Formats: sequence, C-alpha cells, structure tokens
Amino acid sequence: MVATHKDPREEVIQAWYMDDSDEDQRLPHHREPKEFVSLDQLAELGVLSWCLDADNYETDEELKKIREDRGYSYMDFCEVCPEKLPNYEEKIKNFFEEHLHTDEEIRYAVAGSGYFDVRDCNERWIRVWVKKGGMIVLPAGIYHRFTLDTNNYIKAMRLFIGDPVWTPFNRPHDHLPARTEYVKAFVDKEAGEHAVDAAA
Repeated sequence: MVATHKDPREEVIQAWYMDDSDEDQRLPHHREPKEFVSLDQLAELGVLSWCLDADNYETDEELKKIREDRGYSYMDFCEVCPEKLPNYEEKIKNFFEEHLHTDEEIRYAVAGSGYFDVRDCNERWIRVWVKKGGMIVLPAGIYHRFTLDTNNYIKAMRLFIGDPVWTPFNRPHDHLPARTEYVKAFVDKEAGEHAVDAAA
C-alpha cells in the first residue's frame, strides 16, 4: 500500500462550503452533508496558504523568505477578542460585512483561530478556518469577510507591501480596478475552464 503524504497545511487551514443559516456567525456553518474545499481549490480562487512555526515566528526562516520573496516589508499584530479590541462588538460586525480591498490581505495566526469567508466563482460562501500556524493571502479584489470562531480569540500577524492600507470597500464595489482584475484573473478563467470541461 502506498503511503499518502499529508499536506501539513491541512492541520492549520480547513475550508468548506457554508450553509445559509442565520445562526451565530462564530459557528462552523457546515452544509449537510459536509462539503469540504481543498487548498488547491482555494488556490484556484487566488487564496494562498502556508503552515508555519507560530511558536518561533521571530526567527522562522520560512516566514522570512516568504516576506522577502513577496515584498512584505510591513508587519504588525492584531489581537481580536473582547478584552483586547476596543469597540469589540462594532468591530466584529464591521469585519463580517462583505468587502474587498485594493491590496492583498495577509493574515498569519500566531495564536488562536478564526474564519475567513470568501466567495467562489458561483457566489457561494466558502468558510476558511485558519488556526495557529496557518497563514493565508487573500488576493486584491476578492469579496470576503472575517469572524472569530467560538473560541473568541485570534492573534494575527498582518503583513503588507509598503505602507499599510486597510480600507474595506463594502460590496458592491465591482467598478474598482482591483475587482475587475480579480474577476479577469480568477472568476472568468474558472468559468472558461468549466465551459471547456463541459464541452469535452
């Protein structure tokens, strides 16, 4: 029997299609039956992911290399929990508004966990659960939102190219160049590939 190599990222990042329930946003919101999404499927939407050593992020050579290769010169930390975040309830509501950014959103969970929800090419929500050691990059122009899970805590490293711009553009903002470029690069490409598959 051939041993299958398990992707270490799957220990710290999992994704699945969400149900349509209005229950607490911090619950998993699995469909019934559960419908998981692979990290390769996320990559097809432009969502990149890594598994890193969160206990040694100050000296982690892999993180250093990613930052150098991708030009992430800026770094800070954001702790999201009722005790640490001023105006917590308001901020959590704002994070959960569907929005996009004109730059990449890079988040590395050095402690705790949370959900990053992204839209697939058919407008269905995919819930991406990022746990300690998981780092994801959401491409500029992707509609997304964030919430904590029921643990109510994440400490995330935020990376950025140059001076950080955190401006959220709540949906709809389809006219922004970042959105049209995203659609061209990922949504139209996906639709085109599915059309070719169907014709084959």
